[in-house]
Amino acid sequence: MSVVLDRTASARPLPRSVVVVGAGLAGAQTVAALRSHGFDGRVTLLGAEGVPPYDRPPLSKDLLTRPAPVWLSEDIGVDVTALADDVRLAEPATALSAGADDVVVTTADGHELRADAVVLAVGARPVRPTGWDGAAVLHTADDADRLRAVLRPGLRLVVVGAGWVGAEVAGVAAGAGADVTVVEAASAPLDRQLGAGVGTHLAGWYADAGVRLLTDAPVAQVGPDGVRLADGRSLEADLVLAAVGARPASEWLAGAVPLDARGTVPVGPDGAVPGHPRVWAVGDVAARAHPVFGTVPGGHWSAALHDPGATVRAMLGLDPGSAHAPYVFSRQLGHDLALLGLPGAGPVAWRGDPGGSAPWAALYLDEAPGGTGVPPSGGDGVATVRAVLLVDSPREVGAVRRLMNRGEPLRLDLERAVDPAVRLRDALAP
Repeated sequence: MSVVLDRTASARPLPRSVVVVGAGLAGAQTVAALRSHGFDGRVTLLGAEGVPPYDRPPLSKDLLTRPAPVWLSEDIGVDVTALADDVRLAEPATALSAGADDVVVTTADGHELRADAVVLAVGARPVRPTGWDGAAVLHTADDADRLRAVLRPGLRLVVVGAGWVGAEVAGVAAGAGADVTVVEAASAPLDRQLGAGVGTHLAGWYADAGVRLLTDAPVAQVGPDGVRLADGRSLEADLVLAAVGARPASEWLAGAVPLDARGTVPVGPDGAVPGHPRVWAVGDVAARAHPVFGTVPGGHWSAALHDPGATVRAMLGLDPGSAHAPYVFSRQLGHDLALLGLPGAGPVAWRGDPGGSAPWAALYLDEAPGGTGVPPSGGDGVATVRAVLLVDSPREVGAVRRLMNRGEPLRLDLERAVDPAVRLRDALAP
């Protein structure tokens, strides 16, 4: 149960009307949280795709097995049309003016919506570099429909990017009989997300799934019939899929609220935008302060699912509760991955054998003092773990999430933690 705070101590006014910008998971969860916490004021929801909120991860993970969108009204029981007073699913916001007394959101149709508060849940857009107009992307239900329509046995598909989406689509397409090549500018798959030392152990999965993987292969040009690599090699293709990341859909917010270099809005642990008492941000667009992990960038599915509840509680003068650890899950190339926490630049300890066929895990440790790369055990065998990557261990996810969500650094007896026969909770340092 939420705990009521002393509202006189808060500089943020309690709203009677709220505009939620973005009709994805984060926006839908925000609307649901407003009503579940007793807000009986006016709620307006703005969307851009013209369809009710749906979950995005199945678009790549279940591209062929779940051809219809996973509607949130059915999946998690959030029907925004029943909860919000004004739902405009095909009227995106184009401008924001945030003052001391209210906020004004201007829409693509030229309407000005005045409210006491705004929650930015605008999501992200896929990156398509200049000159890559001929490449497909996968971010929306319409993108998935177009990709399904052309996938066939023998299709020559070049996927640019061995990240989460690129790997997931490559495995699905190869399983459907397509001739798939993945090109990655870095030295290993998921290099940016997991680090090259961990990503190297995923490279063999591609060949096992019938996919060619080219690493250290930046793309110089995308044309109508394939790609040209920076080293001069050409790859013929019937379809090129750009899977090189996503960026917050925040261009329209420039000048209205602070944006970092990536386009995210820095917010406090409760989603409040500093200096703007009537503006809040959740999901992909929010770079959220975390008491354990520091600044957590947007883009984590778990943030869109869980952060709106805490933000709404803070907005209504209630205790926002404890922060949750970032969580990413993936099914790719015949394997299950779950990343909990936020990997840093420190060393990695292996739990199990990443070169074998059994489940394994990578424990991302805090950097040793002075950057020596030595686990910061201090001679007692105890290490602080910033993140855990679980590979083919779905039954361990719940237990590790509970460990990471305790609101304090995860300190483990490293000798016990790297032993797969020992449960991680039994390796907690006293």
